[in-house]
Amino acid sequence: MNTVFVIDDSGYMRSLIKNTLEKAGYQIVGEAGSGELAIDLCIGLRPDLITLDNILPDMHGLDILKAIRDEGVDSKVIMVSALGQASIVEEAIQLGALDYVVKPFESEVLIRAVSKMFVSKKV
Repeated sequence: MNTVFVIDDSGYMRSLIKNTLEKAGYQIVGEAGSGELAIDLCIGLRPDLITLDNILPDMHGLDILKAIRDEGVDSKVIMVSALGQASIVEEAIQLGALDYVVKPFESEVLIRAVSKMFVSKKV
């Protein structure tokens, strides 16, 4: 089963993402609401996919993405954020995010983005 780690400062949003992806058949292996915790858990868990918010109380998602890449975590990353400016999306992609979902989103949009990650994994 494909594993997913959810990073978002909002407990409601973490719950929404987890429930949406679990119903679609994905295994949620963890969650975090802060950057430092997220980095530590991602290093330990090495999930197949990470959904990553861009604004957390202690750091930006792009800094988390840089940190986990520096630690050798090669999980696929989808940014899930209310910040949807082209420059931010472009920077996230340059840092290694494979997709960017803008909040608020329809469940189908998130499922489609996640499914695309796992289809490309098998290629």
